[in-house]
Amino acid sequence: MSSRKHPLNIAELFEWHAQAKQQTVAYLDRPFDIAPDKGTRFDAGQLVQTVRDFSARLYAAGARAGDRVAIVKDNHFDMTLAAAAAARFGAIPATIAGLNTPENHRSMIARLEPSVLVVSPTALANAARAGVELSGPDTKVIVLGELGEGAPDGALALSDLDGADAPPTRLRAPHESMMIMHSSGTTGVPKLVVHSGNSLLGGVARIERIRLPVLASRHHDVVATSVSFAHGRTVSWTIGQFVLAPKKIVIISRHDTDVAERMFEEHRPTSIEACPNVFQRWEDMAHQRPELFRQTRLFIGTFDAIHPRTVRTFLNVSKRRFPLWLQGWGQSEVGPICFAVYTRGRMQKLSDDSSATSDIGWPSPGFTKVKVVDIDTGRTLPKGKPGMMMVATKARCMDYLGESERHAEKINGEWWNTGDIGEMHAFGRIKLVDREVDIIPGTSGIELESILLDRLPRASDVTVLGLPGELPVPVVSMIDNRLDPQEWAAATVGLPPMAEPKLVPWDEVPRTATWKVRRLDLREQVLGSKQAIGTGRWT
Repeated sequence: MSSRKHPLNIAELFEWHAQAKQQTVAYLDRPFDIAPDKGTRFDAGQLVQTVRDFSARLYAAGARAGDRVAIVKDNHFDMTLAAAAAARFGAIPATIAGLNTPENHRSMIARLEPSVLVVSPTALANAARAGVELSGPDTKVIVLGELGEGAPDGALALSDLDGADAPPTRLRAPHESMMIMHSSGTTGVPKLVVHSGNSLLGGVARIERIRLPVLASRHHDVVATSVSFAHGRTVSWTIGQFVLAPKKIVIISRHDTDVAERMFEEHRPTSIEACPNVFQRWEDMAHQRPELFRQTRLFIGTFDAIHPRTVRTFLNVSKRRFPLWLQGWGQSEVGPICFAVYTRGRMQKLSDDSSATSDIGWPSPGFTKVKVVDIDTGRTLPKGKPGMMMVATKARCMDYLGESERHAEKINGEWWNTGDIGEMHAFGRIKLVDREVDIIPGTSGIELESILLDRLPRASDVTVLGLPGELPVPVVSMIDNRLDPQEWAAATVGLPPMAEPKLVPWDEVPRTATWKVRRLDLREQVLGSKQAIGTGRWT
């Protein structure tokens, strides 16, 4: 094992934790798919044994050092364990969310050219129904379940690999590619983001290990998370929790309200992290079961913009004297960029400010720099002027696998083009306006969505789509699938002109694995066209 204070390879992460003086215990909402018979409680030693066991199975299936291993499965924390298992013998794991479409799965797997594909039966069955063959003849397939619909000839079940011997450890160097994860994919096929040990564990995850007052996990904490475990966020979160060693980590792999309610009933959380739209979906649970969040001192939103209504809802149900909401803005390619902290008092004071949570705070001091530039000229813009946000950080990814030109286009010296539009304000504070591809001239789609959510208490989601030469089109999901004209008229008083709303049930809105709305697909679904105002050049 490495003698470094903190590991720079995901392969070392679980064994490093098992050797630490203070450890944490994981509680799962369901058994791991890679260890279906091992229950739902894992201490540090059991996590290590699970990684070693799966490493042996991958090696027995034919994966070797330098190979890529594709992990395409239902959402669960074991994606991180499976990645560590591949990295133990020098393979390069690629974690891909099972919620992607079969066509997107096929495109990403084709770019990866993996020697072994680890796949959930659900993804295989969905591909078969869509007429998509996920892998080529040179890829060995391990199915995490029954060899049912869509399983190719020669596919292996976990039981076929029982008793395999663990391979010798062979770690890739910190500067070499260590792991691949995909971007959110709101605008098409997700990009395959390549990180080294230096950029991911040495860069993206650095801030997670700091014992920040109030914000960091403490030894008596119960830390719950319900995110997309395919994304790099999970790796940095894991090392953070392993360093800080809270009493429990509670893994919620299914974002459904009934699953979250069950887990919060059994393990009352003091800290909760979830994707913003997951929190938004849980708002009714907060209203109906406020006691579940009585002990929660910290709510953490990542992956997407958050709306004020959601922040207020959860801060108000906590019985802690000073609960906090920590909102992070970042990207898979560069890790965390800015952080903002919202308090109950601040949200009450700004109750009439629909852009309150568009304030994404300051760049992480000592970690990242941000500037706002003119989209056309690249010149730095004055304060308050919206433009493209550029980031400089040592955590920048190495490449986009199979799309190096696309990666290179987003680099200008030390600066990375985020593709997000924002404004610089006093003392370097940043306001998020929109994604460039989603831009609506003269306004902010994020801000319009926040206003409409505030004014429509029965709305579970609102997405405003900009159209070239046309009025913006609001797409609204209502809890009861009903929106009265008078209710809509009252909600839009004083707002910029918009087209008549399109009512779409929440379950029919296309989403990514992080529950972001796939806006281009939604455009096509409700408008019959994917044409947007923004160029999408930097997506």
